[in-house]
Amino acid sequence: MLHSRIFTFNPLGTNCSVHWEEGQKACTVVDPGMSSDDGVKELTDFLQKEGLTPDAILLTHGHFDHVWGVEKLLKIYPVPVYMHPADKGILADGASVFKGMQSFKVFQHNIATTDIADGDVITSGGTEWKVIHTPGHTPGGVCFYSALNNLLISGDTLFAGSIGRTDLGGGDYDVLMQSIQQKLLTLPGDTDVIPGHGQPTSIAQEGMHNPFLQPFNEPDGDFPEEGIAIEGI
Repeated sequence: MLHSRIFTFNPLGTNCSVHWEEGQKACTVVDPGMSSDDGVKELTDFLQKEGLTPDAILLTHGHFDHVWGVEKLLKIYPVPVYMHPADKGILADGASVFKGMQSFKVFQHNIATTDIADGDVITSGGTEWKVIHTPGHTPGGVCFYSALNNLLISGDTLFAGSIGRTDLGGGDYDVLMQSIQQKLLTLPGDTDVIPGHGQPTSIAQEGMHNPFLQPFNEPDGDFPEEGIAIEGI
């Protein structure tokens, strides 16, 4: 049985999650976005209380709010950090992506990451996580999927009732929609989803109710250009 705990860190409300199998002492940390020492303490106090030790850090993408606490966590737990290589530029110079956000001053991160690719399987915390490359929010955005546990960690690709923004550097709306429709909505409907921000959801919930994912009602190809007359109008 997989246990999961979600923390919400930093002013942007990034979800950091910890996952471990029943009886296991090793765990997986995803997107440690702690922007303060208090956040780091909150996470490490939890790990110590539960007797857990991370054996990997997984990054859904390279945006600063998802990697803010990586360096501090690595000083305590020197473990591999897995990220898609297409986001290395964003990781190294996040300021170039968030030029308009003047309230955030520290974006640069010098983190050695282990490259991952679509279809890779990472074994961490006693669980196998399949890498699903879902570009669109960023070029190297990925989701992590545990089929055995019906769990998807979607990062900023898919949210409850929304989708990731595509107006930042490297974003592409059409690519993001293709990623979601072809790679995520094809997963079992009862798959639980932990997004990068906001409340957990499920694939079925988003497929049926997410307004960004509903089919457009386009007119029939034979619809006359002048329209049709409706009696009484």
